[in-house]
Amino acid sequence: MTTAVIVDAVRTVAGRGKPGGALSEVHPVDLAAGVLEGLLERNGLESAQVDDVILGCVSQIGDQAMNIARQAVLAAGFDESVPATTIDRQCGSSQQAVHFAAQGVIAGAYDVVIAGGVESMSRVPLGSSRQGGSPSSGLLARYPDGLVNQGVSAELIAQRWGLSREMLDEFAAESHRRAATAWAEGRFASQVIPVAGVEASTDETVRAGTTAEKLAALGPAFRTEELADRFPELSWQITAGNSSPLTDAASAVLIMSEERALALGLTPRARLHSFAVVGDDPLMMLTGPIPATRRILERSGLSVDDLDVYEVNEAFVSVPLAWLAEVGADPAKLNPWGGAIALGHAVGASGTRLMGTMLAYLEATGGRYGLQTMCEGGGMANATIIERLG
Repeated sequence: MTTAVIVDAVRTVAGRGKPGGALSEVHPVDLAAGVLEGLLERNGLESAQVDDVILGCVSQIGDQAMNIARQAVLAAGFDESVPATTIDRQCGSSQQAVHFAAQGVIAGAYDVVIAGGVESMSRVPLGSSRQGGSPSSGLLARYPDGLVNQGVSAELIAQRWGLSREMLDEFAAESHRRAATAWAEGRFASQVIPVAGVEASTDETVRAGTTAEKLAALGPAFRTEELADRFPELSWQITAGNSSPLTDAASAVLIMSEERALALGLTPRARLHSFAVVGDDPLMMLTGPIPATRRILERSGLSVDDLDVYEVNEAFVSVPLAWLAEVGADPAKLNPWGGAIALGHAVGASGTRLMGTMLAYLEATGGRYGLQTMCEGGGMANATIIERLG
């Protein structure tokens, strides 16, 4: 069977996803084009050697409409023969792009493919693509009370797993501490590429001085009187401080067949070992990483103890904490260089951002296996295991 390998991974810095953020003046097409160009330049490739480009993007409207992947390919100066497509699996969009790319290589449909993602949450606010829509009668027939936003789902998880406000804020503060330490140690230097016209060289979203005590002063972000009446059991502990921030960013990975990489004189850095994607309760919505992890471990023949690192996306702090409780994993191996609470969550780009971070961590520590999993809107989750090579 053909082996799919990762040759390189790049990303931009994370900009605050609001007007005035470091990347807010950069069109998302150009943001994505930058990481595509970066991969070619770093690896000495001609664009015509790329069989396809698959990018994730969640809010496909406004500046991110009309197949932003194809627009980015053209803006990057790629040969017009290079196709591209944009996919939406909510927060896991670019992780799903990796799956599709690697599966295409394994199937023999691709030799060289770029998977990545982009989201400019300052220019295209999260939820923009839903504005003006109405719920389906079929969906309301199945869920007559309606579904809820992800913040409420994060509250439901905190309540079900008995997570106290102190636990939530301590974890969030630790995410910032780990991220700040990683930046100070130069851990992200090999991944981050400059953005034309932008001076920022580190993630704007990392707050080195964050403490649990400071976070404790923040009020709930998602409580309304209507929701409080509907969910009287909730204590409303999810805040802006223990949630991921709105973020602008792009990221991408270069995936090839191992044979083609070696023929081009490139070094395969990791093998894409196993894949899983699951659906889960759409009301709890964010618990999908738990069954996704169980499924991928069963398929891979590995145990959680075989893994050297796990990147579990910190969309909200209750998600990785519930995952830890259910999976029985080692907290020290979870998001060791910080997670999305500190490093940002540009939803379309987060999957390949996590992948690049995980790969760099395995290389820095000599680890062999890494697991990435992330919750997704609508109650889904992807999981990916990579194996470091060399």
